[in-house]
Parts: sequence; C-alpha cells; structure tokens
Amino acid sequence: MKTTINNWRFVTILCLTLGLAPFVPEPHIFGKVRWILGGAVGMEPMDWFDFLFHGIPFFLLLRLIFIHLKKKYFSSKQTVGAK
Repeated sequence: MKTTINNWRFVTILCLTLGLAPFVPEPHIFGKVRWILGGAVGMEPMDWFDFLFHGIPFFLLLRLIFIHLKKKYFSSKQTVGAK
C-alpha cells in the first residue's frame, strides 16, 4: 500500500480518472470547488463526501510534491558553524 500511494504514475492516473470524472460537461470536482467557494449554500453531507472522494487523488498528488520538494531542498545535512 505504501509503495502504491507513493507511485507518481499511479497517483497521476488517479487524478486524471477518478479525480476528474465525470468529464462531460465539466469535471465534477470543478463544480464542487466553485460551489464551496460560492459559500456552499445548500450542500448536503453527500455533496461533501463527493467532494472528498473526488479530491483525494489531488491531495495525494500534493502530498507527493511536498515530499519530493522536502527531500530535494531540506534533506541535505548542513552544519552551521562547523570548521
């Protein structure tokens, strides 16, 4: 499981399929985000679950980007003041 959620290819496929489905007339997540930014008036628990369900792949993608940047910029052992 750990290797699956850390796999760039798998997470990208999740974003392109589950995250953006249904594709017509627009990706479902876009409508939910607009609804929330508009004040979320009339949203029911099922709508929030739907937003969470379609948003998980993008959360995993942001998580991978964060981990990658953290390793790239903050993993080097730097000693301050060492001679």
